[in-house]
Amino acid sequence: MGDWIYLIVAIAVVGVITLAGLLTAGRRRKTDLPSGGAADVIAPPPTEGETATEVAPEPALDTAEPVVEEPPTIERPEGTASRLVRLRQRLSRSQGGLGKGLLALLSRDRLDEDTWEAIEDTLLTADIGVAPTQALVEQLRTRLRVEGGQTPDARAVLREELVALVGPDMDRRIQVTGTDGKPGVVLVVGVNGAGKTTTVGKIARILVAEDLKVTLGAADTFRAAAVDQLATWGERVGVEVVRGPEGGDPASVAFEAVKRGIDDGVDTVLVDTAGRLQNKAGLMDELGKIKRVVEKQAPVTEVLLVLDATTGQNGLIQARVFSEIVDVTGIVLTKLDGSAKGGIVVQVQRELGVPVKLVGLGEGADDMAPFDANAFVDALLG
Repeated sequence: MGDWIYLIVAIAVVGVITLAGLLTAGRRRKTDLPSGGAADVIAPPPTEGETATEVAPEPALDTAEPVVEEPPTIERPEGTASRLVRLRQRLSRSQGGLGKGLLALLSRDRLDEDTWEAIEDTLLTADIGVAPTQALVEQLRTRLRVEGGQTPDARAVLREELVALVGPDMDRRIQVTGTDGKPGVVLVVGVNGAGKTTTVGKIARILVAEDLKVTLGAADTFRAAAVDQLATWGERVGVEVVRGPEGGDPASVAFEAVKRGIDDGVDTVLVDTAGRLQNKAGLMDELGKIKRVVEKQAPVTEVLLVLDATTGQNGLIQARVFSEIVDVTGIVLTKLDGSAKGGIVVQVQRELGVPVKLVGLGEGADDMAPFDANAFVDALLG
């Protein structure tokens, strides 16, 4: 009887121990599982002395190669000789109508008063001006009557008189270098819309093609677009552009540009000036101030006035006003390809007593060249 009692007690003890073990294991499993349900991977328990923390994923390695910014491509501008040939051809195509019209009239069998009036009208339409037209017609009448003989060479006579009218002996050199180790300082003036800022960029290309070192001054501070445009021109040929804050003092920018040019030992400093309407007294005072401030460091060697060749009499009014303020030394005629009004060359030279030194005939970066009287007349005659 006693043995059975011991056996029953032993079985009961074993059962209690087994049940306790199962309950403990169940609790441990519930503790290890995340609250959202079963986990695919269970992290190992922390070692002694450590606290279980959430393990952040390691950042992915950046295997992309670093972007290397390419330096801007420096252009090599076209040389003067080749651009002259191309521009003469273009001028001939755009201006030849004037010469052909005159030659057709002068080649008539009989040059009566109606014909001479038609010749005058043709010249006036080309913006040559009243006084130059009258002088030219008088010379043509005299020469064709006295020298003509039976077969007058109307083209040769017309060419000689037109060349004389344009002024072949005028000094058209541009003083782009200075003396005493200082750079030449070229101020470029004119109203907005005439192509002033573009002209500065194109002149810079001509100088770079001649292996001269150039600094540009963006003194047209009232037009942010003009400053950015000039910066682009400079970047394309590797020329430094000195600029100031928008709406800042133009004279300060011009002063700094010349100072930088002296420090860097450049040959030429080109300054793009403000170009608001020429009848504003403030603008005229401003241009005078720029010239005075610049000359505290280096003499101004050129003042180039940019005129739109298509503006006719309005261009002459602009020329008069600017010349009174800043002593214009040369004219740059732009947009000669736009119409047959090439006679503005004659008018503006007679009006100011200064030569046309550069002509622009297109939108291309190298569509500008030194003015040549003989080539211009040949282009007029076609």
